[in-house]
Amino acid sequence: HIAREFAMSATLKGKIVSSFKLHGLSLQRDAAQFLVDVLSPVSDVEVEDWLDKIIDGVQKQALTSSLIGRDHVDWAVQDCSVGTDRESDKVFQVIDAFSIPRLSYNIDRKKFIPNAAIESMPCLHGSARTKAELFKERYTILHQRTLRHELFTPPVAGAPLEQQTKKFQLRPVEYLLGTTARLGRVIVLGMLTQLKEGKYFLEDPTGSVELDLSEAIFHTGIFTENCFVLAEGMYDDRLFHVSALGFPPAETSRATRSYFGNVNFFGGSSSACAKSSSHLAQIEAENPDAMFVFLSDVWLDQPKVMDKLRVLFSGYADMPPTAFIFCGHFCSAPYGSEHARTIRRCFHELADLVCEFEALAESCRFVFVPGPLDVGPGNILPRPPIPDILTEDIRGRLPFAVFASNPCRIQYCTQEIVVFREDITNKMCRNCVRFPSDKETIPTHLVKTMNAQAHLCPLPLHVRPIYWSYDNALRVYPLPDLMVFADKYDPFQVENADCVSINPGSFPKTRYQFKVYWPQRRLVEDSQVPD
Repeated sequence: HIAREFAMSATLKGKIVSSFKLHGLSLQRDAAQFLVDVLSPVSDVEVEDWLDKIIDGVQKQALTSSLIGRDHVDWAVQDCSVGTDRESDKVFQVIDAFSIPRLSYNIDRKKFIPNAAIESMPCLHGSARTKAELFKERYTILHQRTLRHELFTPPVAGAPLEQQTKKFQLRPVEYLLGTTARLGRVIVLGMLTQLKEGKYFLEDPTGSVELDLSEAIFHTGIFTENCFVLAEGMYDDRLFHVSALGFPPAETSRATRSYFGNVNFFGGSSSACAKSSSHLAQIEAENPDAMFVFLSDVWLDQPKVMDKLRVLFSGYADMPPTAFIFCGHFCSAPYGSEHARTIRRCFHELADLVCEFEALAESCRFVFVPGPLDVGPGNILPRPPIPDILTEDIRGRLPFAVFASNPCRIQYCTQEIVVFREDITNKMCRNCVRFPSDKETIPTHLVKTMNAQAHLCPLPLHVRPIYWSYDNALRVYPLPDLMVFADKYDPFQVENADCVSINPGSFPKTRYQFKVYWPQRRLVEDSQVPD
């Protein structure tokens, strides 16, 4: 009996060691023995599944060596056990911008792992190295995504000549700088910069090259400094003559997850992404009436706005939505000495108004996203929530009131929603290299730019400051189901790469228009409070 158990243990240990070796990892003796003890009670059929989960958990860690110790596998086993948590707690979550996972793409392993260079709560004002890492991370994400696109994947051996001619090859900037010959039809991915006054350059981790854009054809998008572009053209005499300028192709969320599995890029309490949960998908399917109401520029100090909110609440009193998302500014007056006192009074009056409708007060969630002119620290992204001292009254009276950061993320069942309060359209247009020729489709240009850049604010840092250590809070990779650009620009709705982008517009300036989103059907409705 003892001999049989010893033989079974040796067989299991061999299977464990070989599984790790297949992934380029070696186990220390105590780590291997620990896994034998853990997996011994598991049936042979389930051992393979458990090993895959444990190895995935190990690879998600910041490893400095391929030799895996007891601590690594212990953490991975505990991570696999997290799935037993109650998923009902995760049906609705508002995720703060400062708590979003910090994942970096590892070129050797070709997967995203926690960034070991940045501590869990980094300094708000980072070092010069942090600024360099910001652009390097953006570039790496777009580079790996572009290389997987069908136009840039190497041709299959034996493929027809027609298919081979349709393929392109990305070149780094150093490829151009390292030659003295003339190069024709070269494609380079890099960041558009202006290193010298009036002269544009293309920059990547290997170097920078001056551009000649005089004959360049600009594809769809709003091209600004610091955005990443695919430049096609000819290189001659230290000058890259660009014939066409476009953005790296966007990628659907489904395609991204097919490569990287259930990694939780979005944030929240779960270690895996919400889309992998069949339980949450079932809850979503069983609630076709769930809806989200989005309003921007909710000026609570304006009596007319409060009157319209009363009409809005009375209309939804019999069928409460899942959540109201109110975006700032919450005060129409410019920031001044009385601003904090006014905001506190306005939230008190809003709480009085909501409490008149008992069904809304008891069941609805109210999410408040601050605007650039709302009370708080300097206007640098991401912005923290409105200070607690100004909102304690409304939070005490409305049990589901949440004051979020800007931007913030909302997870409802398997749906991922990003809310960003910023007048980004005008800023992008004012700072573009060349204004789009078709002015009627500015929202389409804007949305395609954001999706291609996988970032909410690809503007130069001197135009729109960002905390370097928290640039990851503005990434949108993979693309969410819904992106809300709460902008004073005209309301719009654009769908690109299976991602719906909307702008509810300024509530008072658009004659009290707002947007309603039905997640189960992925449907957006244009709505308005009647006069």
